[in-house]
Amino acid sequence: MAKTTKSNTTAAPKKGKYVYTFGAGKADGDGKMKPLLGGKGANLAEMTRIALPVPPGFTISTEVCGYYYDNKRTYPKELQAQMEAGVRNMEKIMGTKFGDAKGLPLLVAVRSGARDSMPGMMDTILNLGLNDETVDSLAKATKNERFAWDCYRRFVQMYGDVVLGVQKREGEDHDPFESAIHDYKHAKYHKDIVDSDLTADDQKELVKNFKKLVKTRTGKSFPSDPWDQLRGAAGAVFGSWMNDRAIVYRRKYNIPAAWGTAVNVQAMVYGNTGETSGSGVAFTRNPANGVNEFYGEFLINAQGEDVVAGVRTPEPVSKLKAAMPKSFAELMKVRAILEKHFKDVQDVEFTIQEGKLFMLQTRNGKRTAMAALKFSMDMVKEKLIDWKTAILLNPADQFDQLLAPVFDVAEAKKAKVIASGLPAGPGAASGKIYLNADRAVEAAEKGEKVLLVREETSPEDLRGMIAAEGILTARGGVSSHAALVARQMGKVCICGAAALKIDYNARTVTVAGQVFKEGDFLSIDGTAGSVYAGQLATSPSEIITGLIHGNKAALKTEKVKNFKQLMDWCAKVTKLDVRTNADTPEQTLAALAFGASGIGLTRTEHMFFEGNRIDAMREMILATDEKSRREALAKLLPFQRADFTGIFKALKGFPATIRLLDPPLHEFLPHTKEQQMDLARSIGMKVETIMQRVNSLHEANPMLGHRGCRLGIAYPEITEIQARAIFEAAADVAKKKIKVKPEVMIPLVGFKKELDLQVEIVHRVAKAVMTEKKVKFDYLVGTMIEVPRGAITADEIAETAQFFSFGTNDLTQTALGISRDDMGAFLHIYMDLTVYLLNQMTRQALAAVLDSLVRTTKPSGRVSAIKPRGPAKSTDRGSFTISLLCVESEQMRRIAPTVYYAIAAAMSLNEVSMGVGCQRSTSNVARLSKEAAFPMNGSIPFASRSKKPMSFSRMVGAFRDGTLP
Repeated sequence: MAKTTKSNTTAAPKKGKYVYTFGAGKADGDGKMKPLLGGKGANLAEMTRIALPVPPGFTISTEVCGYYYDNKRTYPKELQAQMEAGVRNMEKIMGTKFGDAKGLPLLVAVRSGARDSMPGMMDTILNLGLNDETVDSLAKATKNERFAWDCYRRFVQMYGDVVLGVQKREGEDHDPFESAIHDYKHAKYHKDIVDSDLTADDQKELVKNFKKLVKTRTGKSFPSDPWDQLRGAAGAVFGSWMNDRAIVYRRKYNIPAAWGTAVNVQAMVYGNTGETSGSGVAFTRNPANGVNEFYGEFLINAQGEDVVAGVRTPEPVSKLKAAMPKSFAELMKVRAILEKHFKDVQDVEFTIQEGKLFMLQTRNGKRTAMAALKFSMDMVKEKLIDWKTAILLNPADQFDQLLAPVFDVAEAKKAKVIASGLPAGPGAASGKIYLNADRAVEAAEKGEKVLLVREETSPEDLRGMIAAEGILTARGGVSSHAALVARQMGKVCICGAAALKIDYNARTVTVAGQVFKEGDFLSIDGTAGSVYAGQLATSPSEIITGLIHGNKAALKTEKVKNFKQLMDWCAKVTKLDVRTNADTPEQTLAALAFGASGIGLTRTEHMFFEGNRIDAMREMILATDEKSRREALAKLLPFQRADFTGIFKALKGFPATIRLLDPPLHEFLPHTKEQQMDLARSIGMKVETIMQRVNSLHEANPMLGHRGCRLGIAYPEITEIQARAIFEAAADVAKKKIKVKPEVMIPLVGFKKELDLQVEIVHRVAKAVMTEKKVKFDYLVGTMIEVPRGAITADEIAETAQFFSFGTNDLTQTALGISRDDMGAFLHIYMDLTVYLLNQMTRQALAAVLDSLVRTTKPSGRVSAIKPRGPAKSTDRGSFTISLLCVESEQMRRIAPTVYYAIAAAMSLNEVSMGVGCQRSTSNVARLSKEAAFPMNGSIPFASRSKKPMSFSRMVGAFRDGTLP
């Protein structure tokens, strides 16, 4: 095993250079060039540079993918000559010739490689360069006819599928090539046999059958010229970047289409030459639970695709030690080198050719949140990484997994395990089984909990995997497609549950003597690998029971201790404060347990729905004069005061931004006759009066109607009573020597006068309460910029407002003229066509705020911005504060990420905080706490990353036109 060496300095990419070679210890690129070479190509170059045994090859850069789509699917004129030079370099290193029909031919593997790993988006093509002549020369050179024709059969199958598009048609559940193999085996041997038992003559017949299948399905003959094959394969890689499954994957993981993919061409090494050869896929540590063990699978006498395809169930990689002790020892040395060099758990592919080890790939392993938490802590203890690096190894968007429910212990003990498999994705899931991805999607869209059950999954199943609560396969191992994708998605998953007998035609699963039809329930425990019949009850994660409920046993578990350690490290380096969305004391306490530093948004209207409060609210709405309204509001005052008292006590001095009544009044009224009659009896009012009032409050467009500050201006007593509830609660808590920091938000302001009228009421009530209660407390009054008019007049509004927030949903809707409730029918098309790539219209609308604030002469409060995901870095400017709050709408998160990412960088303000909808997912606070520790990590590059600082005015202009560096 060669020793690790330092990487050579890589020259800057040359203009017009599209092919980057690697091999024999030299490489044009390195691991830092992922945007240009893709993750796979960059890491192949890096492994070559550190003297690992990597077969030579070359990478066609992502720039060619961009050129391909910008120029009607054509290529740069320089590309062919550069590819030929790359092939010559491989020929020189390998001592073979591409397309050689007289000696040992150079065969190559072609793989895609995007900047971010996209498992299964483009299948690998192996053994490219074989035809009816070169297969004979391969057989003669290796003296192994079966091996040569096995390679040829595999090549025709892969090329036919990936490049020529011979795939299962709509309604088919089986790959046509696999069906052809199955039919041939049963016709000749009358049973299933493993592929490695097929003879050379069998492989020859299968090649003939496959070529006939290609001709039948495509109308074209299989290409025989190696260069035509290579050009076709490269085109297939670039074409795959815009296929349906790639688009679905990018949409789920927010990968820009403009990034493109690279093409990796690498000299073949062979794991299928006999019993001293094999292939495997492994992780340097267990990616499911984080245990420090070499974790993966291998197959003797097989190529790499056999391991991941799930057609043959592979052996655990630990057994390689007995089968090939020398190769296993060498692999262990490579494992240590990779972790030390890349500072992360690696996912590797390797081939052993007649006892010699070759490394075909390494990449940062997709891991569950549970695994990331454990191995990041372990690697710190092992002094492989420091604690700051450990933070970065925990994917913030997977923190929900740590809080996922598990099966109730008592319920699981009562239930009978009907099958077991390999645990590939931890957690617990129950759902109705579906054996087809399309049907699973349809069921999920109807609100059903779904389990996708397959013999093995393929990339075509991606939509169904996204829709499912969990994934269960009968074949495949822990490195199969199902396992890999499930880990990345955080899905509960069990692979290789061999006891399952799946009949796609009958739509049944038979196991343990029972027959389950589509629509029947199964339950799976992805941590233990156990399958149960029916539905099992779940219980909360140890982190929930420990941190929120104070369970002592849970607090002693390694999982909870590691989680607390990670949050403590985040707190040491965080550049942001993370606030929560909370409307009750219970929600507040939960968020604080996860590290929240206050409340970014309390929606007071949510306080009116509990118990019989809604009746008092409805009585107020139905009132026809101020006196009656005040009488009804007086009934609500003690309820809201009690809620605020509980919230302030829970906060223990942390601030709370409290939004006054925002939605239109008709939302609080009953709309069916039966409900209206019940209300009439409850409050002693004629039902006809209620019906008339409901009708009079009807609005054609409620979003733009009588709501927000417009309610408070029309009915100032509403603002008055809400302010009194807030301030009386603050006074009562302050008297108990508990600090309070209420921040009153006036919603939907578009004109300075609107804010002035409401602020006057708030200040008047605050002064009165302080006098009555004989106590003083600090408070702020601000507003939410959520209509374009408010953005345009922000400089005027800032003279009164002590803080701003940007209302993502309303501002995006009114700036773009799009309804968040109705955009689903076309949003995915707009996203795919990059209409909203830069959120141009929304950026321009929000740029008006920035323009206005540049002119503001009184920067004396806090500016807040609601944003969809990860934070941006901030620096000092005046005394404004920017607060970044998460929005509730998933569609809004997708439509405007760039805008809200940019605000903090563009405004360069002195404090950044973030609110989170903890009532939807308590893990959001923890997730954002982790993101906040290194807020620029993985985000869009904005001005704050620039080496030369921009002036604020220039930054505003750059933000407006989308040219931030």
